[in-house]
Amino acid sequence: MFLRELSASPSELRGVGPSMLETLSAAGLTTVSSLLTHYPRDWEDRSRSLPLRDWNKGPVCTTVSVLAHDWFGYGAMKTLKIHVEDESARAVLVCFNRPFLQRQLPVGASFRLWGRFFYKYGGLQSTAFEIGRPGEHEGILPVYPLTKDLTQTKLRRLIKQALETCGAVDDEIPPNLIQSESLFSKAEALRTLHFPPGMEALEKARRTLIYEELFYLELMIGRRLLERKGLKGGSTPAAPPAFSPLQQQLIERLPFSLTPGQEAAINEINADMAHYSLAAGSEINAHSLTSGSGTNAFVPMARLLQGDVGSGKTLVAFLSALRAADEGGQAAIMAPTELLARQHADNAAKLLEPLGIKPAYLTGNLKSGGRARLLAALAAGEIDIVLGTHALFSKDVVYRNLALVIIDEQHRFGVTQRQAILAKGLNSLQKQRTPDLLMMSATPIPRTLALTVFGDLDVSVIADMPPGRKPVKTHLAKESNAAKVYDFVRKELEAGRQAYFVYPLIGEDSDADNEGNGGGLRDAVSMAEKLSKEIFPAYRVALVHSKIDDEEKRKTMEAFRTGEIRVLAATSVVEVGVDVPNASCMVINHAERFGLSALHQLRGRVGRGQDQAYCFLIYSEPEQGETNGELSSSGPNSALTDDGKQRLKVMLESNDGFVIAEEDLKLRGPGQIAGIEQSGYLKLGIADPVRDADILVRARTGAFAMLEADPGLLLPEHRRVAEVLERAPPFKEVGL
Repeated sequence: MFLRELSASPSELRGVGPSMLETLSAAGLTTVSSLLTHYPRDWEDRSRSLPLRDWNKGPVCTTVSVLAHDWFGYGAMKTLKIHVEDESARAVLVCFNRPFLQRQLPVGASFRLWGRFFYKYGGLQSTAFEIGRPGEHEGILPVYPLTKDLTQTKLRRLIKQALETCGAVDDEIPPNLIQSESLFSKAEALRTLHFPPGMEALEKARRTLIYEELFYLELMIGRRLLERKGLKGGSTPAAPPAFSPLQQQLIERLPFSLTPGQEAAINEINADMAHYSLAAGSEINAHSLTSGSGTNAFVPMARLLQGDVGSGKTLVAFLSALRAADEGGQAAIMAPTELLARQHADNAAKLLEPLGIKPAYLTGNLKSGGRARLLAALAAGEIDIVLGTHALFSKDVVYRNLALVIIDEQHRFGVTQRQAILAKGLNSLQKQRTPDLLMMSATPIPRTLALTVFGDLDVSVIADMPPGRKPVKTHLAKESNAAKVYDFVRKELEAGRQAYFVYPLIGEDSDADNEGNGGGLRDAVSMAEKLSKEIFPAYRVALVHSKIDDEEKRKTMEAFRTGEIRVLAATSVVEVGVDVPNASCMVINHAERFGLSALHQLRGRVGRGQDQAYCFLIYSEPEQGETNGELSSSGPNSALTDDGKQRLKVMLESNDGFVIAEEDLKLRGPGQIAGIEQSGYLKLGIADPVRDADILVRARTGAFAMLEADPGLLLPEHRRVAEVLERAPPFKEVGL
């Protein structure tokens, strides 16, 4: 029987009555299986004694005698103190909410003590301790996550019982992998993880269960990849032409050459999209499962295009849309904000209309008359490329032949939203098929996350930048030194350049706004006025935030782009999509309040021209010991939170989006970065894709090799894996 099939109730264990059953149920421990997969969060090595006198070297583990009882406080707040000693020193146990210990530990009694101590009121004290009979609670003990009314002692006892009564559980990893990876059997791994005989065995048990979890995660990703590509085996079709006619026309009209990264990405996208022009029955080679090199007739593209801020992904998106237009299809380009969608639409009009392409901008704010005409043209096939936000998959939107969906800033859209726009292709008037999908991210995806969340996608990376771009110089400044930042920016303005000032709040009363938290923070509205009247009175200052009307935002951004507006005060609404080559300064106020991804994106708004660009991160706390008031570029101060210090340090030290993404992953975890915390994906029991990256790679190799050799898992040696997926799947399936 597999572990997840152990459905017996904990009530069958000794000592589990109605009250305890209710407590366990509240903690989600409703079966023997859930008890055994309630993995320890840590382990305490009590195999070595540590006397009271060495309390500062680690948790004390010693045998003590009770010297006296004492009490402090009154009434319900009355608290017991127990005075104890071992051969080395004396100490006091402060027994909050444990008056019953007066009876259990009478004066003169001896017991085994484990606890963390501190020095206070002239002596050693502990409020976090465990007791037991001499010889009890020794060895390496598990430390479990707890909820109300659950204790470590109770959980250890119940899980030990569960291990004794469940019998031998079946292995879920094939014998050849258990042997080649030097793993335990499933039963031995469970026993050892919960009650390890030693640290070496514990590490092997952890590695076994981590490998198993990641193996099945990658196996399910691989199966989705098989289903998407329709893998059957056979030869790979010949590579398609490098560029389609419309693509070639646009490339020839550009005043610059494509970077090698852009050209490689377009070739990969073209190869994916070429399946619609191939003869039916074309098949891909099994090697494509691991290399992503094959194509297949009528298999839609599912590709992630990632590249750093300013690497030229939008141009690649337009070229991809031209490929769809060359084949008689329509393309939809979806952006997370109307500001970004409008900028894409403006750029599409300038670049693509001279080629005979008809682009359109669809927004939820479009007036009914204009909207009706646009939708009619879209359904008639008179529009080749439509650009917009969520309006692109509104109920009344019908496409004639939606062949390509491009999602910019893909992490801002959920699984359901992506499926909704893809469904529009299935319901197109001319063809009933799933469109090609190209997702773009200006926040590079860390490798470990790409192997899990996006493991069934083909990935293109634009690693280079357009020639002539200079890295943005980043400086840190405490808030009291903001005047020096203003002086620096003023010199840039005098030289004819422009500047952004970004704030976490819209206005003084916007504590509850989505764009920030309150607490005495500077806001965009009041600071725009101050920048205009007091700090930069000689220059035109404007304001942009999410509550301003879309048309007003568009006009403001156009005036900033043309240089009529020299200083722009804004919230993080300018994080994506604003392209102003003449802007050389980005000043982010209360920078410690922004995430790494937002900081990197905001910094990427400058440095898009030939001039040197600068980013100033102004943080709220004063730097300890700073003298002479100079701008600091040596690191944040110790008064910031640890995460805040680390974010500012990373921004100061690196302009590489992939390095920043890896650090962001460590700080926030995979769920927040990928936008999947609520999707049910990556709810792992013991594995951590970041911490266990090496095991993840090995597990992926094993899983994909198995699928390459036996896609249907029909071979006898793989039957066990097929049974696990059929009877006790570890993860639910999640679509793109």
